[in-house]
Amino acid sequence: MNISTPSSYKITHHGAKTGVTGSCHQLDIAGGKLLVDCGLFQGDETRSLDIEFPVHDIDALLITHAHIDHIGRLPWLLAAGFNAPIYATYATATLIPLMLDDGLRLQLGLKKTDRKRILGIINKLLIPVDYNEWQVVSSQSLSQFQLLAQIRFQPAGHILGSSFIEVKLPGEGEEVSEVEEVIVFSGDLGPKNTPLLLDPFSPERADVLVIESTYGDRQHESITDRADRLKTLINRSLQDGGVVLIPAFSVGRTQELLFDIENIIATQLNDHEVGEWSKLPVILDSPMAAEVTKQYRQFKTLWGKEAKGHLKEGRHPLAFDQCITIDSHHDHQSLVNRLKQTGEPAIVVAASGMCNGGRILNYLEALLPDKRTDVILAGYQARGTLGREIQKGSKRVEISGHYIEVNAHIHTMSGYSAHADQNDLLSFIQGIETKPKEVRIVHGDLQAQAVFAKQIQDKGLANTVTIAADQ
Repeated sequence: MNISTPSSYKITHHGAKTGVTGSCHQLDIAGGKLLVDCGLFQGDETRSLDIEFPVHDIDALLITHAHIDHIGRLPWLLAAGFNAPIYATYATATLIPLMLDDGLRLQLGLKKTDRKRILGIINKLLIPVDYNEWQVVSSQSLSQFQLLAQIRFQPAGHILGSSFIEVKLPGEGEEVSEVEEVIVFSGDLGPKNTPLLLDPFSPERADVLVIESTYGDRQHESITDRADRLKTLINRSLQDGGVVLIPAFSVGRTQELLFDIENIIATQLNDHEVGEWSKLPVILDSPMAAEVTKQYRQFKTLWGKEAKGHLKEGRHPLAFDQCITIDSHHDHQSLVNRLKQTGEPAIVVAASGMCNGGRILNYLEALLPDKRTDVILAGYQARGTLGREIQKGSKRVEISGHYIEVNAHIHTMSGYSAHADQNDLLSFIQGIETKPKEVRIVHGDLQAQAVFAKQIQDKGLANTVTIAADQ
């Protein structure tokens, strides 16, 4: 889908047009091309992994963050002939190989040697960059240096290393400082006031803003109240016995949950609750999430004020004593069988967040029929995923070819979403000093895009509002 502009560039959306997966946006500039993200399509949006657009003349790939719906088709991009620099923040550049290695193993069943070869090529192309520093991107197709654009990564507050990206297009003069247009790609924006990561802030200028709209039609529960609700749900489960299952994305959601559980244990329990919770194992059953959590601890400089304060107090918000990590598949299966047979209380955090793969499936198959089980859906559930089906109240679901009765209690907690809600998205636009000439809405279901567009128009936040799904 091509969207023409009155200036000397063109934006093409190859994904995340009518849904929330497969993010991939192409910016054609006089003399070259940039690509922003190259993600996997998931759920009802799943389609061929093949790259359907020319890649040989793309001068650089810019990665907003390491979620698989933004990087998952990178290996297929290479197979199609892409061989240009890949820009990402240092934290994102660290997470990309971890996420892709897991994806290639699960999606294609590739052996370790084959995965290592593909990741080796990607690592050679990766150029890690710091936040808030302009980088010059030049044409790869010309023998002489030609400035295509300057790019800058700014914190997006979505997951570790996530960014919105400013693309500054040069004017007609010879000076680099002369600017014709500034185009901003939001990537996925996080909510404000989360305790673990820094809040996103608005860019100074965005002549054209390409912005996500995952929750453009709704508000989240208060982030400040989410730990209280989590504690209430866990206390209720302790009264009944049974397991609290929390499907969670390996990057972002898992770490936010661990942070809040540690904070509850450390500061929010009365004498009676301390006795009950002390016997409650907090099980992290996801090798990928465990590795990502190590990276969160490594990049502590990117943490928010509250999280850094816990460190100063001598606490370990992502590595506390009651948190048990399950590594081997044998230990995982043994634990599933044990919890099914005994019904003993436990909190289990496992991937995937939408219940469309990973170890959470074994827990759901074993424990959904048990009315003592609580399932907390703490993130977005895309159309066509098992998580969406459970969330909608289905009493019978199919898992691994078997039909499973759903007797468990199902809860949805939007306060753990890693995406900004409607108010935060609107605030991001309102914070831009000069009103954008155009806002282009992507990465949302059809209703979310339409509702968000109307809000922007009604508030007069942009001269023009374009909905990707309408193009």
